[in-house]
Amino acid sequence: MITGGTEVEAQRKYDEFFEQINYDGGLALLSGWTGIDFGQFEPDQPLEYIETNAIRTIVHGFTEADPARKWTLRDLAKYVGIGGAGPVLVGAPEQIADTFEEWVEAGVDGFNLAYAITPGTFADFIDGVVPVLQRRGLMQKAYQEGTLREKLYGQGRARLRNDHPAATYRIRKPSPIKTSPIALARALSR
Repeated sequence: MITGGTEVEAQRKYDEFFEQINYDGGLALLSGWTGIDFGQFEPDQPLEYIETNAIRTIVHGFTEADPARKWTLRDLAKYVGIGGAGPVLVGAPEQIADTFEEWVEAGVDGFNLAYAITPGTFADFIDGVVPVLQRRGLMQKAYQEGTLREKLYGQGRARLRNDHPAATYRIRKPSPIKTSPIALARALSR
């Protein structure tokens, strides 16, 4: 998701980010996700479906979902270089919110935001898109006090019970050293 004050500003950011994508980096990311060594293929070779035991939907999505589109490895490496394998929304905050609203109306009940840059993508979303979603009643403005665990299990349940096996992995705060200034000075002078 790339947004800016206007559609033109958002598109300018996208173009700038797109120019910075490293082909080898995008290819390594794609190879890691799919379990396919794409380094064995030519960059401008059209991609055909390749059977893999890894994330099959990625390969399927690029090879069979749109039969009219012929992806090359160069296209794929550039595409995954901004935001991964999902759709990359580019536009003014209102346009991004419009798309989210369409998706919600279609039955989508949540979003995972992929970032182009960090923390910039998140800051742009929080400062630009969140207020639009809140005005439209699509995102809450106030949050209940407490940790997620308290929200799920009730007040006073901010941490795991002491008898829970995972409680043994807590990082304990060291107890403060109780000493007098004189004893501290003696210890430091040794």
